[in-house]
Amino acid sequence: MVSLKRERDTEVDDDDEEEEVAAKIRRGRVTEDRRSRHCPYLDTINRSVLDFDFEKLCSISLSHINVYACLICGKYFQGRGLKSHAYTHSVQFTHHVFLNLHTLKFYCLPDNYEIIDSSLEDITYVLKPTFTKQHISGLDKHGKLYRAYDGTTYLPGIVGLNNIKANDYANVVLQAFSNVPPLRNYFLEEENYKGIRRPPGDIMFLLVQRFGELMRKLWNPRNFKAHVSPHEMLQAVVLCSKKNFQITKQGDAVDFMTWFLNALHGALGGTKKKPSSITKAFQGTMRIFSKKLPHPDLPPEEKEALLLTEEYQEQMSESTFLFLTLDLPTAPLYKDEKEQLIIPQVPLFNILAKFTGSTEKEYKTYKENFLKRFQLTKLPPYLIFCIKRFTKNNFFVEKNPTIVNFPITNVDLREYLTEEAQATEKNTTYDLVANIVHDGKPTEGAYRIHVLHHGTGKWYEMQDLQVIDILPQMITLSEAYIQIWKRREADDDTNNHTGA
Repeated sequence: MVSLKRERDTEVDDDDEEEEVAAKIRRGRVTEDRRSRHCPYLDTINRSVLDFDFEKLCSISLSHINVYACLICGKYFQGRGLKSHAYTHSVQFTHHVFLNLHTLKFYCLPDNYEIIDSSLEDITYVLKPTFTKQHISGLDKHGKLYRAYDGTTYLPGIVGLNNIKANDYANVVLQAFSNVPPLRNYFLEEENYKGIRRPPGDIMFLLVQRFGELMRKLWNPRNFKAHVSPHEMLQAVVLCSKKNFQITKQGDAVDFMTWFLNALHGALGGTKKKPSSITKAFQGTMRIFSKKLPHPDLPPEEKEALLLTEEYQEQMSESTFLFLTLDLPTAPLYKDEKEQLIIPQVPLFNILAKFTGSTEKEYKTYKENFLKRFQLTKLPPYLIFCIKRFTKNNFFVEKNPTIVNFPITNVDLREYLTEEAQATEKNTTYDLVANIVHDGKPTEGAYRIHVLHHGTGKWYEMQDLQVIDILPQMITLSEAYIQIWKRREADDDTNNHTGA
């Protein structure tokens, strides 16, 4: 009996202890919640120093894992526990508010409690902007100016990109693609490419993720500043291109664009047969007629005999393209009577004659010569022209300064299609939407870009961080290098473009 009574007493004691622990936990939660909602340090946050464009690395340990941003000085630190870099920084400098760059949660250190406050939502939006389908569909319908936190006004999409050292060749290509609506709309919504499966250890998908992040930053209507640094995007480029394209060394915009389009197409799961958002926007098809030529040193009789063999007959092949290369006529070597070099000019339709199907051009390889003719069979919604300005020989690179005269709107390419394609292709008229220009010497020089803002119909010139509006008549006077043309669909509003 006595032993049973003792057991009952101990059970009651145990129950009391459990209730006390539960009450303590409840009380703890209440105090935690109260501190979370009423953090006294929110007014110390300095939004003007916050910059989330750079790599998310701890400034002390250089680790990517568990990185927090100090919202008072803008620096990145690792960890939140005792003796971590963020904890030490909070004690040493009395900076208390931190943001986890991965989970997007705010914490107060060294007290180590989560901060819950709706006024901090603008910071998480700058770190990770999101776009709804409704927002995306309205991007090209208005030209509303937005005011950044630092007071400058800007148009989303028409935003300067920081030239870290010599990466303007990549900046102009990224800005051009950010103003191609189907490509932009695809990358603004992360859901579109989130589910793409890649083989283990594949680093190329990093390019897709970083390009999506850059697109969302360029089109963010709630930026803290009116420019963006493409640091993370370019680091992905250096890594994925195995250092063929560098931040610190000037490159060629056409070489970068060619690699970038093909790398994105592959990373999005595209193949020769399987399309991706890249090929849907830019891929067309053409017929190539090629005829092998006998060696020029052979005697005439042998040449004639060879030309009759099957190997030297004209052969036709179908090929796809993402851009068309236009060849410039050779620039004059001699000065005019006033001792000044004439800057030659050529109409766009003269250099487009390469694709009529009747213009033959000789191509030389190290052991064989071919005559080739080209004719287009399918035009893409967005057509890229690359004007071949640079020629490389054994000693140096030469630049052709010829100015190409082109209209800004209403370029009809029907005559460059085959007869069957002319019957099936309804719309063959194109309007210019982006024009990349190279100024200066061939190996050095600088790049700038002219972009059409679809919402306002105005043209803007962007060179690194500088953004100015420009008259469309001025665009044709530049040494155009890459151009993107948009096919005019039947329901397009023709007044939406400001023509020259």
